[in-house]
Amino acid sequence: MVVGAFPMAKLLYLGIRQVSKPLANRIKEAARRSEFFKTYICLPPAQLYHWAEMRTKMSIMGFHAESIKPLNEEAAAELGANLLGEAIIFGCAGSCLLLEFWRQQSLRRRKEGERVASLLSLRDDLDRLEHVVGELQVQVQAAVQRSELDQLKAELRAELEEFKGQICTERQEPEPEPEPEPEPQPPKASL
Repeated sequence: MVVGAFPMAKLLYLGIRQVSKPLANRIKEAARRSEFFKTYICLPPAQLYHWAEMRTKMSIMGFHAESIKPLNEEAAAELGANLLGEAIIFGCAGSCLLLEFWRQQSLRRRKEGERVASLLSLRDDLDRLEHVVGELQVQVQAAVQRSELDQLKAELRAELEEFKGQICTERQEPEPEPEPEPEPQPPKASL
């Protein structure tokens, strides 16, 4: 059954409706021949339909119908068979509509379920990616801190080397000899 290319379900429903018409005609024929079917299945709905129809017509025309004569048995059997046939056709068409409605609802529910599953999958992927990004940020921060420490260490080494270089240069330069202090002269005698 290729549903996308050719709607087989709709064709099936149309076939059921077309088959229901001959089926209704067969039931009408059986109703005319069978006394039980005629008496208990066809006559009561036909008499009720006749009574409701006549009462409605009389009230529309403005008459007050107190008693409505029932249909004779032959006319009531014919009317009952027609009502039964129409009810069968209507029932088949209604059931086809209900089946189509049910099929559309199940299709909609399935698509909705697929959409929800897709959204949940995307949400899970997003959560996983957020977790991975968080871990990477922690690693980057640690790397930046290590890089800053390495840079600071390199600067300290450079300063240490420079300091060592200065110390070594000072040791190699001869220290100037201190000038001798002038000897104190004896005080001159006064006259």
